[in-house]
Amino acid sequence: MKPIISLFALLLSLNAFSQSSQQNIIIITTDGLRWQEVFKGMDTGIANNKKFNQGDSAYIYKNYWAISEEERRKKILPFFWSTIQQQGIIYGNRNANNKVDVANRYWFSYPGYNEIMTGYPDTLVNSNGYKPNPHITVLEFLNSQPSLKGKVAAFGAWNAFDRILNEARSGIPVVNGFDDCGGSNPTEKEKLINAMRSNGHKPWHDEECLDVFTHYAAIEHLKIRKPRVLYISYGETDEWAHGAQYRNYLDAARQVDEWLKEIWTFLQNDPQYKNKTTLLFTVDHGRGDINKEQWTDHGSDVPGASQIFLAGIGPAIKKEGEVKRAQQLFQMQVAQTIAKIMGYTYKASHTIAPAVDDMFRK
Repeated sequence: MKPIISLFALLLSLNAFSQSSQQNIIIITTDGLRWQEVFKGMDTGIANNKKFNQGDSAYIYKNYWAISEEERRKKILPFFWSTIQQQGIIYGNRNANNKVDVANRYWFSYPGYNEIMTGYPDTLVNSNGYKPNPHITVLEFLNSQPSLKGKVAAFGAWNAFDRILNEARSGIPVVNGFDDCGGSNPTEKEKLINAMRSNGHKPWHDEECLDVFTHYAAIEHLKIRKPRVLYISYGETDEWAHGAQYRNYLDAARQVDEWLKEIWTFLQNDPQYKNKTTLLFTVDHGRGDINKEQWTDHGSDVPGASQIFLAGIGPAIKKEGEVKRAQQLFQMQVAQTIAKIMGYTYKASHTIAPAVDDMFRK
């Protein structure tokens, strides 16, 4: 009996090791958040301008002003500049000649999200109204792996993500815009989220919902359905910037940071995710800055709108903090980085840029 018992114990041990080594990933984007606020904090040139401060510069200074850039940026992104800086890695401070750029030529949302998810800055993807993505995204690729099938999900405030991720072809559940969450069997909380979103304020009509609804739908899915791969896209940073509302833009960025903290705290306290989950945080495009009047805008005619940032934290990620060496990275490297974190090499019929290899622990 002893050999049988020993074999059984060995099998249990191997199964436990396999389960403990399973990796998960949460990818989070917030549309159009400038690297300038991320690394330098509140911009006085914008905050002092009556066109942009919503008549409330006192509020902006009270909540976001500090003498040093390090203090200012932490007022906007306290979790980012404490936990992620201490335990992860942050790229994109151009003042240190550490650069991250989009590789696509357009510098707006659909091409940016396509680049993030496919590793391929396709010149044909040239409109926010572009058709369902013809390319196999990294999320679709991961969902095709037997161990991940049905364990990939996406949530986005903007109603274009069903096209960007090609929900119809990929089979990935994509809850975007004013879609109901919870599928055919929503929890009571999901039913409430659906009702509140449908009956709530719609500042951007049916194109985009408020981030709070996207967040609560995503985190309920995370807690109840336990996906291995989850993508969340917030949108208010871009919308308030286009509306020239700097106070709301800063508040939206601060709220995203709070949600990053909430998600990370949950991950570190859940047995499935603790010490087995990586969080990546990036953005689809930058905004103008050389001419402060252009901070509200982006696109190929706006200098600086190609400039973005990238951050990561998790068991596979180096604890380097803010990278201050000269370097050039591109948005198109994110897709293969996502696959590598999950233990795969992303393959598709299109060209795929290499992963950000120096992000990983050796």
